[in-house]
Amino acid sequence: MSVPLTLLGLLDRQPSHGYDLKRLYDEFFGRDKPLPFGQVYATLGRLARDGKVTAGEAEPGGGPERRRYSITETGRDEVESWLANPAEPEPHLQSVLFAKVVLALMLGRDAAHYLDTQRAAHMRRMRELTEVRRTGTKVEMLLADYGLFHLEADLRWIDVTEARLGALKEMVRL
Repeated sequence: MSVPLTLLGLLDRQPSHGYDLKRLYDEFFGRDKPLPFGQVYATLGRLARDGKVTAGEAEPGGGPERRRYSITETGRDEVESWLANPAEPEPHLQSVLFAKVVLALMLGRDAAHYLDTQRAAHMRRMRELTEVRRTGTKVEMLLADYGLFHLEADLRWIDVTEARLGALKEMVRL
């Protein structure tokens, strides 16, 4: 799971305070592992340093001063590239798949196209692993089976998610 890219994706929706970014991240992506406030602000600091976000002027409020962060064109280009390119097909990929689908829907992007691209990447990897099963040692065959089973599960998830995109789109539109 890429925290910087996920925060950039959330900022691509609209400029936000760090507190709001943490709340959205935790709601959609960090249910089992909420993002610490320190990590949010450290990540925003690095993104600002790298020219991917800008921090607005400090705003007084009912507590510490808050800054509204906005994504730059450089940041937007990075989010676009991340969403457009499939993640490396590997076991335990679902959290990345899930984040990309939800962010694509939040940003009004074509999540179905992303799922199709990801499906194709999974199928390529499955062909490679099938060849390993055919020609490899017993240990290599066992490892290939492990990878294939995980990829098959991801493909089932992709199919189910694609069938539910309409309903998911309504759920994540804020």
